[in-house]
Amino acid sequence: MAEEIRTDTAEETGAARESRNFIEQLIDKDLADGVYTTVHTRFPPEPNGYLHIGHAKSILLNYGLAREYGGKFNLRYDDTNPTKEDVEFVDSIREDVEWLGADFEDRVFFASDYFQQMYDIAEDLIRRGLAYVSELTAEEMRLYRGTLTEPGKNDPNRDRPAEENLALFRQMRDGVFADGERTLRAKIDMASPNINMRDPILYRVAHMTHHNTGDKWCIYPMYDYAHPIEDAIEGITHSICTLEFEDHRPLYDWVVREAGFENPPRQIEFAKMYLTNVVTGKRYIKKMVQDGIVDGWDDPRLVSISGLRRRGFTPESIRKFVELCGVSKSNSSVDYAYLEYCIRDDLKTGCKRMLAVLDPVKLIIDNYPEGQVEYLDADNNLENPDLGKRQIPFGRELWIERNDFMEVPPSKYYRLYPGNTVRLMYGYFVTCTGFEKDEEGRVTAVHCEYHPETRNAVKFEGKRVKGTIHWVYAPQAVPITARLYENIIDEEKGVYNEDGSLNLNPNSLTVCQGWGEPALKDVKAFDRFQFVRNGYFCVDYKDSREGAPVFNRIVGLKSSFKLPKP
Repeated sequence: MAEEIRTDTAEETGAARESRNFIEQLIDKDLADGVYTTVHTRFPPEPNGYLHIGHAKSILLNYGLAREYGGKFNLRYDDTNPTKEDVEFVDSIREDVEWLGADFEDRVFFASDYFQQMYDIAEDLIRRGLAYVSELTAEEMRLYRGTLTEPGKNDPNRDRPAEENLALFRQMRDGVFADGERTLRAKIDMASPNINMRDPILYRVAHMTHHNTGDKWCIYPMYDYAHPIEDAIEGITHSICTLEFEDHRPLYDWVVREAGFENPPRQIEFAKMYLTNVVTGKRYIKKMVQDGIVDGWDDPRLVSISGLRRRGFTPESIRKFVELCGVSKSNSSVDYAYLEYCIRDDLKTGCKRMLAVLDPVKLIIDNYPEGQVEYLDADNNLENPDLGKRQIPFGRELWIERNDFMEVPPSKYYRLYPGNTVRLMYGYFVTCTGFEKDEEGRVTAVHCEYHPETRNAVKFEGKRVKGTIHWVYAPQAVPITARLYENIIDEEKGVYNEDGSLNLNPNSLTVCQGWGEPALKDVKAFDRFQFVRNGYFCVDYKDSREGAPVFNRIVGLKSSFKLPKP
């Protein structure tokens, strides 16, 4: 069982209660007033795409409330729009929710499970004069609706007798009408200041095959009609949703009231979580997938939950991120660096610290005995001594990072250049004696001499040496592929162009062919490591092959981001 995302409970002290968020305060009052005797929440995604980091907040908030109050949590698919839904999305959503640790037990439901009940309620509304069949086109409907400052006009069919409406509605159900030819509307108030209450559409005709019900239905309920009924049927007590549904709350209440549900759910709205310079819109992500710009919905450059998981984020880091962001009634944006802070904090004590060279050039120690191999002690994690040490091979030929050598170095460059001395991590001090180039002028090998007396030494000739570089013993090195990610959006230009297209960063992915120490040979999917000086990396589950691992960089080692003081 995944750990809870909160530690405060209803039994905490009065001082702790004062810091409870506004949703908890409303629930506390409902329970104290006897409105509800328990708490039952749900996460109700529409299966028309993969979930993203914003959905994680909703999942963990709803689940956390249920756990906090000893209640229940449901996973329910709002699958009322078969034009955009797919079994692939159904499966991915369940996997994401389970991975985050939100335990819905055996409570997995579909809105389509309730289609018959929704239909029966609609017929009852028609009989009672609270719904009617409309013949208006979509454009006519828009014109009749009115504006924010002007009331709407009554539908010409608004006062048609209930018996005729019932017959027409059944014809809609039986497939007599084409898509868009008829709709069922609620009969509420075309002069309401809330446009959502101006006779909203309850059902539309759509001759589509549904992923769950097949071809049983050719009419489908609208979200604003279906959602409150789903909540009420499942016994949801608090329908927690985002702020854009605040103006829809009167319609939510109208539906559950007129449908006759006793003790109906209470809708409470909270602010969405926005990350700066990221793409969460399903339309944009779908186009990037179709155009081959990204490697599927789980591309590690995306902030889809599956993309973050593939990149190497942990559920614990996302839970911490959501908890630190908190719950409010005001929309705001969070810097992506905040999320990076949470994953660094989670990984720093649990990941093994390994040697890997991503842009390699050969380092040849000319005075080291040919064929000799020795083994040096290396720390598995400097932050966590309990992870112990391992031994790594060392010999005459090593791989080092290409940027750890310069023929003509700039000021304050402390790594290898002719005549300079550096420390090889865990090993010896070496002094650069020369280098080789190919016909194109590219350095192919760097030569040096080592100082045998300096193994494990801190100083060289009584002085501290500022440069320390990492390396991999070439004859036993494991070939690796490392993928380095930047934001898929060009942050300087913003997310969108004037025409609504995305400002894509052409350098969002860099693929490196490098070498790793022998311990990286037998890694498994989702294994995570700190590569010395290069960042935290995770084994890619899709593209890695036996003996040829692919590593996704989760995050760099350092950031200027500082956690705000409480």
